This record gives sequence, structure tokens and C-alpha cells, in this order.
Amino acid sequence: MSNLFSIVQFKPKFAEKVSQLVHLSVQHIDHPRYSHEQLNAWSTAPRSRKHWQLRLQRSQSWVMLSDTQQRETEDVVGVINVETDFHHRGYIDSLYISPLLQRQGLANRLYQTLELWAQAQGYTSLSVDASYLSKGFFLKQGFKQMQPSYQITKDQVINGFYMTKSLLK
Repeated sequence: MSNLFSIVQFKPKFAEKVSQLVHLSVQHIDHPRYSHEQLNAWSTAPRSRKHWQLRLQRSQSWVMLSDTQQRETEDVVGVINVETDFHHRGYIDSLYISPLLQRQGLANRLYQTLELWAQAQGYTSLSVDASYLSKGFFLKQGFKQMQPSYQITKDQVINGFYMTKSLLK
């Protein structure tokens, strides 16, 4: 299945599809720790194309595309990005995979792309605020939970876990 998908650096032309992917992914979360109200606060509707363009262009970002040999447009099925500015350097801001393609190793492929890039740039560590859904994934990648975290959005508290991973050998 892995040859059906390719990973490329984010380009502005992908912003609209990333927005749709993120919203769809959040709205398909089925976990007892997240209420309908929390999911709507997390993503009420797809954000603007401009929002995702700006957010992903100010970091190092990749998208996963489905094989487009039979289609005229590229389908974005995954996205990951890592902050590159001094104060947030190495912070994984987003990791989303299409709900229909989750648990098939695609997030791992995106993450490995990011980690290899970060090591080549000399990053000494990575960090993330993982959701209840992604916590297990990041633990498998070698992250360690440092503390609980939360985000308040539209009067809803969205709980998570601040995790870090050393990249030093």
C-alpha cells in the first residue's frame, strides 16, 4: 500500500485540501474523552485556505498525497509540520491522517520524514502536545510524556499530553 502515497513538502496549492482534511479528521474523532462540543470547538468548520497557507509556510511542513495517476487533482490524505522558529523549534504542531486511512502506517511515514529532516538540521529534540488519540502513536516513536496539557478553545477545554523526544544519539 505504501507506494500508493507520496510525501511532498507543503505548497500553497495544498492549503484548501489540508483545511478540509483537518476538519474531517477532527469531526470523525470517536473517543470517550472528547465530547461533541469539544470537537466542534477544535474544528467547527474548515479554516480558510489563507490560515493554512500562513500556518504551514512558517514551519517545515509535508503533505501525503494519494496516487493521482487516475485523477486530475491531488488528494491530500495526511499532513505534518514542525515549528522552525527559535522559541518553538522542534514543536510538532500538526499531524492528521484521513479518517479512512488511519491505522495503516501513514502517520509513521510522515513522522519519519519529519524526524529525519530534524536530525539533518541538527535539532536536538522534538516536542508535541498529543491528543488522547495520538498519545500511543508518539509513545511508539520514543516520546516520553512530560505533563498533562490542555488548550482552551471556544470555552471548551481540550486535554492532551505534552511529550518530548531527544534526537541525540
